[in-house]
Amino acid sequence: MQKSIRARAASLGLRRRTATPTHLLAGVATLVQAAAIAPVAAQTTGAALPPVTVSSPAAAPLERPAATGSRLDISPLETPASLDVVTREQLDARGDSSLMDAITRTTGVTSMAHPGNSSSALSARGFTDATSVQRLYDGVRQYGNVSPTFPFHTWAIERIEVLRGPASVLEGDSAIGAVVNVVPKKPSRGSVRNEVEATVGSDGKRGLAFGSGGAINDKLSYRLDASGERSDGWVDRGRNSNQAISGALRLDATRDLRITTSHAQGWQKPINYYGIPLIDGQPVEALREKNYDVRDGRIAYRDRWSEVAAEWTPNDQTRLRSRLYHIASNRYWHSVDTYNWNAGTGLIDRSGATEIAHRQRQTGNTTDLTLKHDLGGLANQVALGFDVNRSSFQHTNNTYTGTVASVDPYDYEPGLYASPIPFIPRYRNTAQQTALFAEDRLVLSERWSVVAGLRRDRVELDRQDLVAGSQAFKRTFSHTGWRLGAVYQWNPTSSVYAQIARAADPVSSLLFLTPTNAVFDMSTGRQIEVGIKKLLPEQRGELTLAVYDIVKKNLLTRDATDPSLRVQVGQRSTRGIEGTASLNLTPALRLDANAALLRARYDDFSESVGGVSVSRNGNVPTDVPERVANLWLDWRVLPDLTVGAGGRYVGKRYSNNANTIALPAYTTVDVSVRWNATPDTTVALRGFNMLDRLYYSSYYYSATQWLVGEGRRVELSVHHRF
Repeated sequence: MQKSIRARAASLGLRRRTATPTHLLAGVATLVQAAAIAPVAAQTTGAALPPVTVSSPAAAPLERPAATGSRLDISPLETPASLDVVTREQLDARGDSSLMDAITRTTGVTSMAHPGNSSSALSARGFTDATSVQRLYDGVRQYGNVSPTFPFHTWAIERIEVLRGPASVLEGDSAIGAVVNVVPKKPSRGSVRNEVEATVGSDGKRGLAFGSGGAINDKLSYRLDASGERSDGWVDRGRNSNQAISGALRLDATRDLRITTSHAQGWQKPINYYGIPLIDGQPVEALREKNYDVRDGRIAYRDRWSEVAAEWTPNDQTRLRSRLYHIASNRYWHSVDTYNWNAGTGLIDRSGATEIAHRQRQTGNTTDLTLKHDLGGLANQVALGFDVNRSSFQHTNNTYTGTVASVDPYDYEPGLYASPIPFIPRYRNTAQQTALFAEDRLVLSERWSVVAGLRRDRVELDRQDLVAGSQAFKRTFSHTGWRLGAVYQWNPTSSVYAQIARAADPVSSLLFLTPTNAVFDMSTGRQIEVGIKKLLPEQRGELTLAVYDIVKKNLLTRDATDPSLRVQVGQRSTRGIEGTASLNLTPALRLDANAALLRARYDDFSESVGGVSVSRNGNVPTDVPERVANLWLDWRVLPDLTVGAGGRYVGKRYSNNANTIALPAYTTVDVSVRWNATPDTTVALRGFNMLDRLYYSSYYYSATQWLVGEGRRVELSVHHRF
């Protein structure tokens, strides 16, 4: 039995090494001492610190074109929408090796990750999960609203772009909350440069990464990245590991034609941990490191992304791009993942012996043509294109049936997995998606411009019942998303904008749709947003502010006359305000901060409670914090020494629609000390959750089963370029 399981999961063994409290305290002390020694040393010598500057990029993020905000290669300053960009420099400064950690430092975006959603689900602007917050890899979407498992590490990432609010005009359905685009490092025409980084840390963490890129000759350039990590985790039996490799080769065939081939592949064995149950309705700190899964539990993901892309620019007014891609993902879960406190016995009852495998394949093409021309004497830019793909998704499971022995909350033997139901393919969903899109920017005057976009999507979905050997259903969905916005630039570095957008989300993940859910149409959303963006003079920083109102209709809600039935008439809404600030406070001090305040509500929503339809109108939707803030401060103490510190605040989130159970708000503090030992070598000591706050990062499918967030962690890394 175990041999078969190991073969399915292709598991890797790890030797457990756990950092002691002494190691952690020593790491904290080193961080504090490094921050304090440099200014004291300068004072004792009587010499003032030499003048230093915090170098800024040639163009600030608000001025750099961002593909996620528009297909027209316009900057965020010219885009009538809210767009955050996390740069490579910021990733290095903060030390976020986890992609989810990096994404959730952006404005108003929080994690709701757990193993059931591949630990990749997000919440933004009051909307949640892969049906409302879409994730892309280099502008390509893995279709069907199945939570993506790649990429997961930031080593090979150049930047992360987050477009908040409905984005169906750019990427189709499932983007009412936000779109996150993870952009990998690309081939460059410079000389060949290599880099290597080694990391060790708490809980037995060890990592190694390598990167290389540059021009091979006057026609060819390349980029290659590889990384690997292992850790013993922060809970019992929490061993985990990941590896990734990616490469791209660019051919500048002519002055006008560029062809790039790329491939990326990742392997993960995430921590096999599903949280802890509430005891008498309350979280218990003594269970902080407990893991109630079986001893032979496994999670394994394997992903492949391959692409050939061509770009032809015959002149300054014309650009044609086309990319053909193939994505393959295999995911596997083998666990007992449901835990409930039994007040009568004082034990934790475990159930849900689950074995699941996903086999997902997708092949597609996206092509767009951009033209710059005069329209009635006004400068105009238009992008036209199409997006097609075919996706298949096979689900193999044991119907989630099986139980194991109940255990004492504090002293227990994990036991082994057991289920009487066979692990066999159950269904296969196939989607064929086609879309036509257009976007236009008309410059009305030196200060005024109008940006409009339109996208028409159509998908044919077919579900095959592999057990019965018959078709379960066949259904066609279609929708039209659009955006209309205006931008007023009262000077070259400041703009105010307004937009209205319409979008659509499926009522459930398309590739998971059951015959019951397939009868419903898509939910529709509308957003109104106004905002301001400003570059401060003399490269002192950037400021943005946005106010928005989103309404999502056609939710599934219980029929008041027959609670056993669902009808598609529900509604939820969000109103909010978001602000960001990136400021060079002094030549040696830089601050990055953002905050989001929102009011999210069910406007028309009921659920069945004991066979009775109960209204939840006026309640806050689950997984939605109404207060979120991030801060990071970098201080260049000496020309070669930088101290950084940051905080992350997430407000309380409800885990049930009745709003009677809430995960508490929490704040974590991270710090770093970075020393440029030589022009090519950087040594960094970083600490995460330095106050060792106990917090709950998310909950599993049960409102009373919570996942504990990671405790205090210290890492030392050495990065060398050659």
